[in-house]
Amino acid sequence: MKYAILSDIHANLEALETVLARCRELAVDYYISLGDIVGYNANPHECLEIMRKLPVVAYVKGNHDEYASNGDTVMAGFNPHAKSAVLWTQNMLSDEERAFLSGLEYKEQIKGTPFTAVHASLDSPAEWGYIFDIHQVKDTFSYQHTQFCFCGHSHVPVAYCKKTLIRPGELPIDELKLWAVKPDEEGMMFRSDEADEIVLPVQRGCKYLINVGSVGQPRNRDPRASFAVFDTEQNTITRYRLPYDIAGTQEKIRAAGLPDCLATRLEHGM
Repeated sequence: MKYAILSDIHANLEALETVLARCRELAVDYYISLGDIVGYNANPHECLEIMRKLPVVAYVKGNHDEYASNGDTVMAGFNPHAKSAVLWTQNMLSDEERAFLSGLEYKEQIKGTPFTAVHASLDSPAEWGYIFDIHQVKDTFSYQHTQFCFCGHSHVPVAYCKKTLIRPGELPIDELKLWAVKPDEEGMMFRSDEADEIVLPVQRGCKYLINVGSVGQPRNRDPRASFAVFDTEQNTITRYRLPYDIAGTQEKIRAAGLPDCLATRLEHGM
């Protein structure tokens, strides 16, 4: 069985279509949506429509999903450009679409799988906390009751492993640096300019906390759409990075009258 894990699509239709085309090539069976289907970019309705037609085993709510559906026009903590995009998105969605987003859970333990899905952090999912350091990682692991937890929100791919049995000299929690960059033939780490994939073999006796990166607005200085696929037969998690039609997305952002910086940042992945 193959599960594709998608996060932070942010109404980027070109990126989403590129990712789904790859998923079809990979013969993905099911999908997990980690939130923020809407926000920032110019195709919220189209992205929602596509995602709702897929065999999705879990949707969780992102902060942009929440503000686009709850009528909040203050949006404390949002920067002006993000706020502008959410206000625009509120007007683009139908009542039924807003009701769908509003009804999503903040986190979900997916029945019949070893997966938990959350947009932000497990310890305070409705407060939209970011996972940036080891203290936040520990907090989320303490609430994680499945072997795998997939998250998004920061738009930066990162992965951590918590060992259940620790050998002398080992740390209980390791950051898996392979997940964010690619090793060359001599083991040196670098970021490739080509579409690539990073395979993470699953080890026994470990819990995993994995941020899959962003489909629609990467912020790790790599503008390619990022997502992951869990293969239950191979017992691997693979992160894919795919180039897409950034110029087409930028043109739509500008045509919609959204802040120009939202278009510019896409080409820089930041």
